Amino acid sequence: MIDGHGDDLFRYGGAVKVNFSTNIPQRVDHSGLLDHLSRQGDIFRNYPEPAPLSVERKLAALHGLDERNVIVTNGATEAIYLLAHAWMGRRSVIIAPTFREYQDACSVFGHTVNFVGSLEELPEGPDMVWLCNPNNPTGHVYDREALLDAVDSHKTTVFVVDQAYAAYSVKEVLTIDDVEARDNMVMLHSLTKQYMVPGLRIGYAVGSGAIMDRLRGLRMPWSVNSVAISAAHYLIDNSWQYRIDAVPLHNEACRLVRALREMGIEAADTDCNFILASLKRGSSAALKTWLVGHHGLLIRDASNFEGLSPRHFRIAAQSRDENNLLINAMEQWNML
Repeated sequence: MIDGHGDDLFRYGGAVKVNFSTNIPQRVDHSGLLDHLSRQGDIFRNYPEPAPLSVERKLAALHGLDERNVIVTNGATEAIYLLAHAWMGRRSVIIAPTFREYQDACSVFGHTVNFVGSLEELPEGPDMVWLCNPNNPTGHVYDREALLDAVDSHKTTVFVVDQAYAAYSVKEVLTIDDVEARDNMVMLHSLTKQYMVPGLRIGYAVGSGAIMDRLRGLRMPWSVNSVAISAAHYLIDNSWQYRIDAVPLHNEACRLVRALREMGIEAADTDCNFILASLKRGSSAALKTWLVGHHGLLIRDASNFEGLSPRHFRIAAQSRDENNLLINAMEQWNML
């Protein structure tokens, strides 16, 4: 999905003052990372590792895994497409609404796709189940035991559990140990989200050695560039600089939910820092255009998520002052 992602800041030049369309906090000090990269004199002169094995080794050691159980990719998105490719032409179930790339990757590689709304609706016998935890765009976190029960009761089905936003959750999510103990689950992680560096496309998948080997056989050489590899080493080694305090972000998200509801706008409860809302009148596309034009605030038009309507939009909590700007702007919109 080239044109349908939320953070389309690039379309607006310098018009956007606060970006609520991305689920990643914006006020992050990356001075240490920038200094590190500026001292890597050969980073542009030489080819990167054909496969980012040095980062895989580091992540495997960090999680106490065999190196065979980790594959590093060009963002979690590359892992999604590799998985869809590895099971080309099979039957997939997607728990929706959710991240659109699962659907698009399955379409590219000829999957038959069925959509369900919950774990309880899972049919018997699909080859793959795709879900996001916390879920994008709803912010919902699956009950841990219910999710593991579903995985364990469908042993011939590969469950792809995308935990890109795990660090933002105030509820318990699955662990590396949960994946290591099962042959039919792949967990996706995003260094992009964990370290708040969306411009650096680097993520990784964890799963059984057999599944990871299958993905390695399809991965193109040099899919992760030298800058991303060097940055990944710095970020992992200096993770203490990037601790995400999920509770205050969640508190601000809940405050946004309450403010929207007071305006008569539907807003769903969330377990993390972003929320899904729905207008009573008008379209999210019109609201998005108006907010950028009049206030320099960018939101996510969520109408292209499977099962959602032209009224749906997603916002992510930023600082309290920035969130107040959005609340005040939404109040003005509501009075038009």
